[in-house]
Amino acid sequence: MQIRQPIVVVLGHVDSGKTSLLDRIRGTGVQGREAGGITQHIGASFLPTETIKETCGQLYKKLQESENQVPGILVIDTPGHEIFTNLRARGGSAADIAILVVDVNRGFQPQTNESLKILQSRKVPFVVALNKCDQISGWRKSETKFITQAIKEQDAFIQTDLDQKIYDVVGTLSILGYQSEAFYRVKDFKSEIAIVPISARSGVGIPELFAVLVGLTQQYLQKRLDQKEKESRGIVLEVNEEIGLGHTANIILIDGSIKKGDTIVVAKRDSVIVTKPKAILLPKPLDEMRDPRDKFKPVQNVNAAAGLKIASPDLEGVLPGSTLYVASNEVDIAKYTKLIESEMKSVFIDTETNGVVLKCDTIGSLEAIVEMLRRSQVPIAKADIGPVNRRDIMETKAIKENDRHLGVILAFNVKILPDAKEESENSHIKIFEDRIIYSLIDNYNAWVSEDTANEEDAVFAELTPISKFTFLKGYVFRNTDPAVFGIRIDTGTLKQKVPFMNKDGRRIGLVHQLQLDKKTVTSAKTGQEVACSVQGVTIGRHIFEEEVFYTFPPSHEAKKLLAKFMHKLSSEEQETLNKIIDIQRSKDASYAY
Repeated sequence: MQIRQPIVVVLGHVDSGKTSLLDRIRGTGVQGREAGGITQHIGASFLPTETIKETCGQLYKKLQESENQVPGILVIDTPGHEIFTNLRARGGSAADIAILVVDVNRGFQPQTNESLKILQSRKVPFVVALNKCDQISGWRKSETKFITQAIKEQDAFIQTDLDQKIYDVVGTLSILGYQSEAFYRVKDFKSEIAIVPISARSGVGIPELFAVLVGLTQQYLQKRLDQKEKESRGIVLEVNEEIGLGHTANIILIDGSIKKGDTIVVAKRDSVIVTKPKAILLPKPLDEMRDPRDKFKPVQNVNAAAGLKIASPDLEGVLPGSTLYVASNEVDIAKYTKLIESEMKSVFIDTETNGVVLKCDTIGSLEAIVEMLRRSQVPIAKADIGPVNRRDIMETKAIKENDRHLGVILAFNVKILPDAKEESENSHIKIFEDRIIYSLIDNYNAWVSEDTANEEDAVFAELTPISKFTFLKGYVFRNTDPAVFGIRIDTGTLKQKVPFMNKDGRRIGLVHQLQLDKKTVTSAKTGQEVACSVQGVTIGRHIFEEEVFYTFPPSHEAKKLLAKFMHKLSSEEQETLNKIIDIQRSKDASYAY
């Protein structure tokens, strides 16, 4: 049996000590180079057998007894939990086993719980690293690296405190459907999750953690790691443009091998590309793929499992989170093209039904959020990758007409394009933005609850306000681009970004900006005199001094005001609304019906 190195993913809540743990093993300082000490990008490091042997110390002797010793470990470090979703593979996860890092003094936190959900859904076995045990109040510093020995050196009350914290984790995992125990009390590693107390800072407990990890891998994951008759495939983590290399892709090679000159098949948004890498680059053992201390070295071939970089001009637009296949012949190319097309069809959603619009940065995050929304019974009209654009806003507007709580956009780790932002503000389309999955969904659900409780006020606040105002004679500040002039509010409240018309019902434009005493204000009330700016009109050609204007609600809004909100309008505003409707019905008999 020829087994590859296992792919181990490290995940947990922000600041739980994931990267510190790996820095301790690698002898690196990646965390210190990250913004705010928080991991920003996914990374991969190869730990050779010698490092594992050195880390485990005397515990390695037992691991050597296995017939199928792992030839090293590929460790994936993730920024929180969300990028772990990119370690996806058709039918499950690219990760073979996980280390779930939990802060011993804080226990399970929101991202810990979500990490568990992802591990559960992807059927990934895991070990709990109960970190920061040296920060338990009263903990005595020990010279040993073995946690079992360090515990024995502690006072009885510290041992009791640690035991309690372990059983808190056991209890939480039990509620979630897992049997677990401190690793030194585990009777069956196949049915019980091992909890290993550690200190990433001092290194205590890391020998036992890695001994448990390697032992589980060698005993239970042999079939998964066996490379006999495995097709060569990987996962695209990130695509970048780099000086001297052009377009590159960071890859986790899951199975098989890849060599320079091989044909690779991989997905773009609307196509499948077939290309050959012009270069394959590999970080040195113990070095970090996302931030190597030494430069990548060019190689001719790489065997799984490995974190590597490939360069090719054809990689522009390749989807992060997508599967990459290595093809040997035309039959392979056709087979993998069909597989990728099928996968893309299953990932993206575009229906005619009501539902939220979801935009994500990668396929992995898209899949994870779709899964969670479906679990929460939130319908999805569209799920896609890329920035939020104006078309997304227009589609959401149509949905909102039928259901205001579904007429929203969920944007995970993507940009909002300027024209989309402007249109969303003008159309009152709510965009939820976040870089953490659980908070994106939680914020949306919280808003739905709050909005439902105050729905009448919320709906009314989004309607075009009813107002009548007059262009003041002698107050022309600028004729055009934009026209700036003085107005008096005769009735109601006038707001920025509101459409208005003249007394003949002709739409003039949008109130761009309002100023009072040379300060920008969002609204002006009856009796106030303010400066008003309007784009796309010229004073003396389109509008005139002493002219009277009215705000111009679209027909469906005027209908809503008539049917549901007349009680919220003053008698003057009611009179003005009726005037607006009379003017518009003289042009269009169906207005407000």
